[in-house]
Amino acid sequence: MTEKSMVAVFLHEQALEVLGATVKPYLSDGPAGPHLLRREVDVGGAFVEVSMDGRDKDGNPVELELMVPTGFIRLVVSVRSDGDFGFV
Repeated sequence: MTEKSMVAVFLHEQALEVLGATVKPYLSDGPAGPHLLRREVDVGGAFVEVSMDGRDKDGNPVELELMVPTGFIRLVVSVRSDGDFGFV
C-alpha cells in the first residue's frame, strides 16, 4: 500500500496581490480559494519552502522550490491518502 501526501498552502489575500502574476502559474483553485497544492513544505525559518514538480518550457519534468515569507501564509493543510485497497 502506498501513501500519497499533498500539502495545500493558502496565502493571505494581500500576499496574492503582492506576488501578483509571479505566483499565478503555481496556484490551484478550489472551493476554499486559490492555494499552492504541493508534495512537500518546509515551514522552518523566515521563509516557507514549497517543493513541487513542474515542467520547463520544453515540457521536461523539473523540480521547483518556491520560497515564500512566513507572513504570507494563512493556512497549511496536509492531505494524505493510503491509496486504493482491494484486490485486482
